[in-house]
Amino acid sequence: MHDAHKWSEKLLRLVGRRREPVVVQTLRSAAAATIAYVVALRLSPEPAPLTAPLTALLVVQVTFYATLTNGIRRVNSVVAGVLVAIAFSLLVGLTWWSLALLIVASLAVGHLVRVDEYVAEVAISAMLVLGVTTVGFTAWARIVETLIGAVVGMACNLLLPPPVWVDEAGQSIEGLARRVRQLMLRMGEEAAGRTPWERAAERLHEARRLDHDIVQVDAALRQAEDSLRLNPRVKEGLLHRVVLRTGLDTLEICTVVLRVLARSFTDLAKARGPEELFPPRVGATVEQLLSEIADAVVSFAVLVTTHLRENAESAEARLTAELTTAAGTRDRLAELLREEVREGSANWHLMGAVLTEVNRIIDELDTEHRTGRLLEELDRVSREHRAKLPKMNRLRERLGVQEELWRNRTGVGERFR
Repeated sequence: MHDAHKWSEKLLRLVGRRREPVVVQTLRSAAAATIAYVVALRLSPEPAPLTAPLTALLVVQVTFYATLTNGIRRVNSVVAGVLVAIAFSLLVGLTWWSLALLIVASLAVGHLVRVDEYVAEVAISAMLVLGVTTVGFTAWARIVETLIGAVVGMACNLLLPPPVWVDEAGQSIEGLARRVRQLMLRMGEEAAGRTPWERAAERLHEARRLDHDIVQVDAALRQAEDSLRLNPRVKEGLLHRVVLRTGLDTLEICTVVLRVLARSFTDLAKARGPEELFPPRVGATVEQLLSEIADAVVSFAVLVTTHLRENAESAEARLTAELTTAAGTRDRLAELLREEVREGSANWHLMGAVLTEVNRIIDELDTEHRTGRLLEELDRVSREHRAKLPKMNRLRERLGVQEELWRNRTGVGERFR
């Protein structure tokens, strides 16, 4: 009775998560493989046509764009492998040395037909076909099953639309921003007191480790970008892609500057030895400034990952207010540093470098600066599309499809000004 209750709770949790991309993708893959197997049982001469569900499982990728590209390449790889196997079976048959030649020839053919990650599939298909007696019969069955799996996989994307991974990419971007914030807060707390250079060096290593986080966020963003391509459920997909991509670019620049700032703190800690990292008033101001900038970094991430106009306006207003406050604290820090220079304080050049670095982060987060970058990126993307598909774009212009790019441009100004 207790086990039944536990299973019912798990089932309810699964139903409650039915809209999550991982759950949706799992159900889509299982459905595609099952349907492909049922169809292949009727059309393939093989008693257990497992190639069809295998192909459907591999073809149904996380995005519609990836499904199209992977489906075509996978069919090409299997057909190429079957043709190579037929040629070898007619000439030499199966021996240890012919198997070696078959693998070399199959891999070479895979590179020639440009099937990318499915190069190994060419050799696998060739070996499976060559290993049986009735080569022609098996080759025909394998081609039929592969086509069935590819067609079913592509059809599933039309009947069961693939999930859009924008929210997951947005969560990754916000997670990166919060990690940057935590590091800034720790550095600010240590700036107001005595900080051994070993501890400052630890913060420098933490800043360097943010590069690995950026790689993971970039992978999530690429998946989201693919999920927006050729997806009829998504409006203004180009704008979503550009907003997220430029947002990550800005955060990446901020992490680079933060790494330089951590290096300045480390050098300053070495130079000042047992003394406080900054003079008391300067250290307290640096702590306050880094805290304000840290909050602005998170607000910036919330802004670029917000879809609803009301929430976007609220996030923009919050970011603008935080940047205005940070700019005032920065000006106060600049005045304190000028006083230190006039009093002949040592290590003034390192303290001045700190001011330069925090000013760069504030400038990168500025909303006007971001609007300009968005418009430049939209123009660049539209130029690339026109250069790659001139005839298609001329046709779109005649049909009025280019209106989306203009909506994107005006939408950027309304959202980020």
